[in-house]
Amino acid sequence: MNRVSLSNDVSLSRLVYGMWRLGDDDDTRPEHVRAKIDACLDQGITTMDQADIYGGYMAEEILGNALTPELRAKIEIVTKCDIVAPAGRHAGARVKHYDTSRAHIHASVDQSLKLMKTEVIDLLLIHRPDPLMDHLETGAALDELVTAGKVRAVGVSNFKPWDWSLLQSGMTTPLATNQIEISLLEHSALTNGDLAFLQERGIPPMAWSPLGGGALFFDTRHAELRRALERVAEENDVDETAVAIAWLLAHPSGILPVLGTNNLDRIARIGDAANIRMDRETWFELYTLALGHEVA
Repeated sequence: MNRVSLSNDVSLSRLVYGMWRLGDDDDTRPEHVRAKIDACLDQGITTMDQADIYGGYMAEEILGNALTPELRAKIEIVTKCDIVAPAGRHAGARVKHYDTSRAHIHASVDQSLKLMKTEVIDLLLIHRPDPLMDHLETGAALDELVTAGKVRAVGVSNFKPWDWSLLQSGMTTPLATNQIEISLLEHSALTNGDLAFLQERGIPPMAWSPLGGGALFFDTRHAELRRALERVAEENDVDETAVAIAWLLAHPSGILPVLGTNNLDRIARIGDAANIRMDRETWFELYTLALGHEVA
């Protein structure tokens, strides 16, 4: 499995295991969670993607209960903060909102470290752009966390280029990534400047929902695209999920897809995508079917 360097201190596996559904599994026992991580490690997938809000603010603790010092040393932990929803430890919130204040960011990180039983977070992301963000306060808070050794690298999620530039202007630590939605069904980042902005700066993007939330395979409106994916999958002796991920891996910006499933058999096949070499015409064939028309 190829690795991607985000900073002098942090590198991630090219494919990332997303844990947003960790709390949805009927079995959240530590040994079952460890089995999922082991299935990832067997393929060279070492990066685990979390967020404080996942599982109603429970997913980080589920992961932490499964981690031993030996297992923690084998993985990188990504987590996120700033969404405050009326659930879990924020059940008293009157309305869902974002909080990028220094106090909230520091409190969130301290709680994440405690729940995941770790001394450091490898990559911390601001989860959503906050209309009330004071970029100087937020930027300083992120710098402080890196200086304190609680966080190795920082980035953002769902930011537009102007949000990125605003926050970065208030920081000394370079932002390491932007985790945005990218898939065959949500491909606007290819043309709206989101990927170009990152590629120009040599910033590897992360892609959430790289399979379109399952709609790619279950929505009848995408039947023709599904048939094309199945054909390419058969040619490569993989399943169509791997082909959809390989389509993202082929992009020159160096996208890191974040894949989440609780099925151990599916987890064991995540790495198949890295073995597909997609030629330009196949890439554009899939893109054309996703667009619903040929390129201009």
